[in-house]
Amino acid sequence: MEHIVFLTGRLAQPQLERVLSGIEPPAFSWEVREIGLQVAALMTADLIRRRVQPPVQAQRIIVPGRCRGDVAALSAHYGMPVQRGPEELKDLPQFFDRAAQPVDLSQREVAIFAEIVDAPRLSVEAIIERAQALRRDGADVIDLGCLPETAFDHLEDSVRALKQAGCAVSVDSMNPQELLRGGRAGADYLLSLTQDTLWIADEVAATPVLVPRRGGDEESLYGAIDALSARGRAFLADSILDPIPFGFTASIVRYHRLRERFPDAPILMGVGNLTELTDADTSGVNALLFGIAAELRVAAVLTTQVSQHARRAVREADWARRIMHAAAQQRALPKGLSDALLTVHAKHPFPDTPDEIAATAALVRDPNFRVQVSAAGLHVYNRDGLRLGQGAFELWPQLGLDHDAAHAFYMGVELANAEIAWRLGKRYVQDQPLDWGCAVERASENLDAWCAPGTTMKHE
Repeated sequence: MEHIVFLTGRLAQPQLERVLSGIEPPAFSWEVREIGLQVAALMTADLIRRRVQPPVQAQRIIVPGRCRGDVAALSAHYGMPVQRGPEELKDLPQFFDRAAQPVDLSQREVAIFAEIVDAPRLSVEAIIERAQALRRDGADVIDLGCLPETAFDHLEDSVRALKQAGCAVSVDSMNPQELLRGGRAGADYLLSLTQDTLWIADEVAATPVLVPRRGGDEESLYGAIDALSARGRAFLADSILDPIPFGFTASIVRYHRLRERFPDAPILMGVGNLTELTDADTSGVNALLFGIAAELRVAAVLTTQVSQHARRAVREADWARRIMHAAAQQRALPKGLSDALLTVHAKHPFPDTPDEIAATAALVRDPNFRVQVSAAGLHVYNRDGLRLGQGAFELWPQLGLDHDAAHAFYMGVELANAEIAWRLGKRYVQDQPLDWGCAVERASENLDAWCAPGTTMKHE
């Protein structure tokens, strides 16, 4: 059985030992070493090298998740793997389960068409800028949305500029002449052709997206598919997804019938009618729709970012397709694979109970404030005692920081974050930003680099 040494600080040692004792069935033997540091988050690779002398009798060393420094160099120094554990001790059981079963989220099958809905009103330069942002978020095809009764004189220039920038391009119009212009300029896809406009496919090389003549007219869609299949032409077929509560369920049934009728036909599903026209967090809507897409083996999804509440739709779609692909490949539920789509809530928001926090608070002997959150509220403690409240304004008068502006500002920020986390059910970690999943861009953090300690830890 593998033997693992866990390095920690004095305050975290009792809780770490409790968590490790509770892992069932035990997959390894373990030893906890407190290396003469009160706060585990202050541990660095240099400090470990100084205080932990080789040889270490183990097969692996686990250091705190916030440990800074070059852990690869520590691995070479001790002659065994040295790894960062999770940021929260209570996540250790999941950490070991995931370490044993790594999940590859780099793979995906669904292509994302991201529509620029107001392309005729944008300059070519603005279209390129918008396209580059969409591609960074995960778009595979940039869809130029044409507008009714609106001239798009620079359509050809836009298609050519996008192609020169390395983009795959689709042109989306109800006007056959605009579709022809886009196809002749080099567009890769044309949205959308009906059974009556299939002649456009004979004029250009672009792959057409086929739709019914009108909503629910499945036979006309099937006829268009049969016609292009007979010609040996590539295509995508779209049954049209209707909004809630105006036929959404029936439209899902139509997609299912389309798949049954044509088991190998590439299907495109436009999801904007759900993400844009439903006042709900789009991360959850995308998760559900891409789950349906995975079951139907949909080849491509068309999405938009028009409404302000849908401004992360492409990024969410990218995560959703990867998560659902991994779930389908593993024949597992889309659970525990990634927290990227958990933008508002956390699966395990309160890892510590009030009693456990109180036990840690009783060990503190310095004036620096620690902030933790449990189901009961916000806990703030230092050597002067433990305070419990359910909001920043409730706790503020108990801190005695009226004449310490810098510390007061810091604690105001931390208590506000803690209150938000408590009210929403999010994980709170002092000195760290709240995790909003893929809804908020978060700068990548290099833990191999040294960083100054947080405000409340500067005296350690």
